[in-house]
Amino acid sequence: MARLILLAVTALLGLTASPSTMAAEERPSTGEIQAIAEQAAIYSLPMVMNYGTMYAYAVDRDGPQFKGPFNKLVNEAKVYTPADTAVILPNSDTPYSFVWMDLRAEPQVVCVPEIPKDRYYSVQLVSLYTYNFGYIGSRATGNDQGCYLITGPSWTGEKPARIDRAFESGTDFAFVIFRTQLFDPADIDNVKAIQAKYSVQSLSAFLDEKPPQPAPPVEWPKIDKESAAKDPLGYLSFLLQFAPATGSAAVEKPLRQKFASIGIVPGKPFSTEGWSDQEKAALIEGLKNGAKKIHERAGDWGHEVHGWQISKEGFGSRAILGEDYLLRAAAAVKGIYGNDAAEALYPFAEKDGSGVALDSSKDRYTLTFPPGGLPPVHAFWSVTMYDARTRLLVANKIGRYLVNSPMLPDLKKNADGAVELHIQKDEPTDPDEKASWLPAPDGPFLLVMRLYWPEAAALSGAWAPPSVSKGDVN
Repeated sequence: MARLILLAVTALLGLTASPSTMAAEERPSTGEIQAIAEQAAIYSLPMVMNYGTMYAYAVDRDGPQFKGPFNKLVNEAKVYTPADTAVILPNSDTPYSFVWMDLRAEPQVVCVPEIPKDRYYSVQLVSLYTYNFGYIGSRATGNDQGCYLITGPSWTGEKPARIDRAFESGTDFAFVIFRTQLFDPADIDNVKAIQAKYSVQSLSAFLDEKPPQPAPPVEWPKIDKESAAKDPLGYLSFLLQFAPATGSAAVEKPLRQKFASIGIVPGKPFSTEGWSDQEKAALIEGLKNGAKKIHERAGDWGHEVHGWQISKEGFGSRAILGEDYLLRAAAAVKGIYGNDAAEALYPFAEKDGSGVALDSSKDRYTLTFPPGGLPPVHAFWSVTMYDARTRLLVANKIGRYLVNSPMLPDLKKNADGAVELHIQKDEPTDPDEKASWLPAPDGPFLLVMRLYWPEAAALSGAWAPPSVSKGDVN
């Protein structure tokens, strides 16, 4: 997505969506324009990515990724496959339930049933900023039944007594992501039964009261890769009207004033009409610098151990991330909608143990967990395969996109008790190797390890994943 900002270099030169209302003498110097544009590129990227998902899931009813309208919970009784392309690096461990919430008129209420203690589930609450503003689930609230209030930034009511806890989004729209652990394919009916008991309803419906006046309709701008590239600052202007600089976001007021000084005004089209060539060039240079910094930060993700990049930063609340917008943008590039570290850790591997890029068109690989060295988790772990170029799941003839801890009974252990995964594009001929085969694409790939509800050893760094080792040449 950050690369899309670079495509705006030529597009912005002719961007005249509407006449500019700012006189030339009101604009900052070219040096200031460049600096502000760089900040805006970094600040906006995760929000524009997030809007792309919202548009695909909740707005574009005729689109292939449409899930359901706002405030309607949609259950997917399946895990993600290569056909799901709206989100990069999707989790294929847990069937999802989704709801995009419109919180402008009134809060929404999420209710969950009692869930067996041995089954992990989580409900991640994500604002338009991509901050995780709260959690419901096994780690955060336990597996007992409960009801929770999700409010927008303008709501001033009191939490009803029947509500266990209230969470404030900070933005008028929020993405709520339910993950329900699936033990194996035969377990899917149990997951369906749990999903059927999840509910989302308005506060007025929950209290059996008269609903307030509905919020005004929104004219949603279409978004795709091309349009995002042509008008990234226009999308930012559009989204800021739903993200007021109030509450915890009040710290952004000086930054919002800078944005406004170059025409990034909440709810108003962004235009460079009337700008001089020098001013346009400064804007473009700032966007380029912002995109470059995002990619550099994403490439310097956390710290490297045995070829894996590990970070406990990048995903979380505003309180966790502070005002580090570069980190927030890099996290979106690495994998938008990542969990807080306390909820899940995500080691990435794009290189083998010797530092060479993983490429299954050239080599076979193994990943060996020594005896007693499996990922330490309270819930479960997985290792998922992605195409390095698309950052999407890899289609293969056996429909296996990951290996996870529920599969351990079916994996053949080595003589010393080690668990060895075989990572290659061709199906192994040895039955034991086939059982622990993680199919790879015919080209570069990356691995993401997920540790759900990690134990202290993983969070402290006392445990680290073993290196991906090169095997025989194909």
